[in-house]
Amino acid sequence: VKPIGESPTPSTKSGPKGPGHHPVRAASVPQPPASRSVPAHLNPHAQRALSVAGTADTQRQTMEDFIHIITWNVGSAEPPDDITALLGLNVGDGNTDMYIILQEVNSMINKRLKDALFTDQWSELCMERLSPFGYVLVTSQRMQGLLLLVFAKYFHLPFLRGVQTETTRTGLGGYWGNKGGVGARMSVFGHTICFVNCHLPAHMENSDQRMEDFESILQQQQFEGQAASGVLDHVVFWFGDLNFRINDLDIQAVKSAIDNNKFSALLEKDQQLNMAKDSETVLEGFHEGPLKFPPTYKFDVGTNTYDTGKKRKPAWTDRILWRLRATAPAAQSSEKRGSFSGLTSGTKVTQHSYQSHMEYTISDHKPVSSIFTLQFPYKLDIPLVTIIVEDEWNSVADAKVIFKMAPKYSRSSWDWIGLYKVGFKHPKDYVGYVWAKQEEADFLRQEHEVIFIEEELPKGSGDYILGYYSNNMNTIVGVTEPF
Repeated sequence: VKPIGESPTPSTKSGPKGPGHHPVRAASVPQPPASRSVPAHLNPHAQRALSVAGTADTQRQTMEDFIHIITWNVGSAEPPDDITALLGLNVGDGNTDMYIILQEVNSMINKRLKDALFTDQWSELCMERLSPFGYVLVTSQRMQGLLLLVFAKYFHLPFLRGVQTETTRTGLGGYWGNKGGVGARMSVFGHTICFVNCHLPAHMENSDQRMEDFESILQQQQFEGQAASGVLDHVVFWFGDLNFRINDLDIQAVKSAIDNNKFSALLEKDQQLNMAKDSETVLEGFHEGPLKFPPTYKFDVGTNTYDTGKKRKPAWTDRILWRLRATAPAAQSSEKRGSFSGLTSGTKVTQHSYQSHMEYTISDHKPVSSIFTLQFPYKLDIPLVTIIVEDEWNSVADAKVIFKMAPKYSRSSWDWIGLYKVGFKHPKDYVGYVWAKQEEADFLRQEHEVIFIEEELPKGSGDYILGYYSNNMNTIVGVTEPF
């Protein structure tokens, strides 16, 4: 987009972006124009064909989604200066498709009131760090201190549908949200996924209460208007401060095992891995990778020293587990738990890493992260709205947008098309927008046209993206490549 009145510069590009410009992908997946380079982190990974419209033989292909999950109980701490290492942005190859981030944050009433009026610090920090790499906030949900954030590469947005969130309070008999669960479900290229973030009751003696609360969360979180209405009808990722403790061993024995890197002795007494999981039916089918890092709780704040105050016994309270839909026997040998959870209806979850991050000392918990590949049979899918736009806008006359709708798309007169700067943070982070109003004569048209007026155009030049926002679905259902 060029500032109005600036003389156009020569370009090797020509023609609109749309079917014919990229015959297979249309405008659903951005491709770097030949005339200029695009940073590697903004390039889609063409070899995975994540948005190919496809032909009949694509049904035999598989596709992968790389998911990076982070759980961290930060208490009342302010965000650190840098979370680059936690997000893996310093070593990542740009393959991550989605980030799922849980923060157990300050839940004091005055802090919650401030966060209700303004974006909370943690959400803002995550958006600031991830948006330059092409990640957009898909959805967020907060219940007192529980905060769940879901990010995805912007070119995946049209294929993340049916996004819904749920909250379940379990504190004080279900009246208080200091404990409980926050869930987010969605269809990813036609495959249903649910992320459930929990903060379960603390203390050694509350193991049974933890299981009761988790079962209550699973039962109460029901999603509307979907074929997969319950949590377990999805591929599930379960994580958070689950508060499982180490039984039998005293604090000195636990610390000695940690100092000598003898985690296997502690794992035998871990309430979740080898005790509750073998006896609680609610945990049937859930898998967890090997715990090859030291317990993540409890530390003296600002240090890597285990609690010297109340002398709490160290424990792996912060966990990330997963579960496939139960259409095949879920039981597997313990040797396989850390590598993959097998194939169920053609879906496979592979865990590539499971680690803590000892360098972060602002909380008495250490953050835990895991990277997964979600592999499933390819499903024929095209964006609900395809947007066609000129390669460059040098004047107001160029600011014309043509869009086509899939037959199954339910249009609203409150739909709009946003103009976004490359690196935008969330669907409402637009530079300008125009209403995609539905007129009576539009019902028989296959193509529709809207024009941006000068007041809605940016004053400076740069790379931009157009996105079609669905009022009924509360999400972006069509995007262009950068232009």
